[in-house]
Amino acid sequence: MTAEPALLDDLFAREIDGRAARFVRPADTDRHDFAVYDGDDFLGMLYSDQALGTTGWRLGGTTERHGALDDAVRALRRPRSWPRERAQVSDWARRLLEDESLTAVDVETTGLNEPWAVQIAATDRDGAVLFDACLDPRAEIEPGAVAVHNITPEKVAGAPTFGELLPALTEALHGRTCVAYNMPFDRECLERELRRHHGSAEAAARWLSACRWHDAMEPYAVWKGLWSVKRGRYRPQKLGGPHQAVEDCRFLLARVREMADRPARG
Repeated sequence: MTAEPALLDDLFAREIDGRAARFVRPADTDRHDFAVYDGDDFLGMLYSDQALGTTGWRLGGTTERHGALDDAVRALRRPRSWPRERAQVSDWARRLLEDESLTAVDVETTGLNEPWAVQIAATDRDGAVLFDACLDPRAEIEPGAVAVHNITPEKVAGAPTFGELLPALTEALHGRTCVAYNMPFDRECLERELRRHHGSAEAAARWLSACRWHDAMEPYAVWKGLWSVKRGRYRPQKLGGPHQAVEDCRFLLARVREMADRPARG
């Protein structure tokens, strides 16, 4: 079903995250605006941006806009606890930015299933590079991964191994507060590399414990507040970076600053 406002019926239903939302265009308007219902429960109004020459939807009573109709409905479905949860996220982001040791970390990998690192980068809270290196993963780089980050086997042929880079990486990260986007994925990749290098899970755990780890992905999902009734949680959001490790670190810091701003809703 199209979400182009001019092509939508005056009365229709649309399944979003496993539950139908009903849309009713008020009879007293020629605009492509809709009252939205979950069953008999009124969620709110969505106002089309078409009159402004753009595609998108504004939530009634606010200045908040979403490009996709489904996302606008997810915003209307937010639990009542969202303003409090969003404020907590903003407080967390501000505390993070106040930490002079804050370090953004990004790891590009050979794939998604038990991957190895092909690029690791770290920047300070201002985006200055602390560490940046491509490395020989000593493993196949999956074509799907190459399509994402454009790091081919040829690009890492002759590159240092993780073990050769470990002293510099240790100097860059140890004792610092590290934030990553989907931190468990990046941290688990580093843990896998450390286990292979040291031959010991205990040594890997000790190395990782010398950093203070934070994940920005889940807080950013809360901050955006697009509620999935199917999953019973806020939908994760894409970072939006170019999948180049240093630039992704800087995109991550921009997301943290965005959360810290805590703009008023409406």
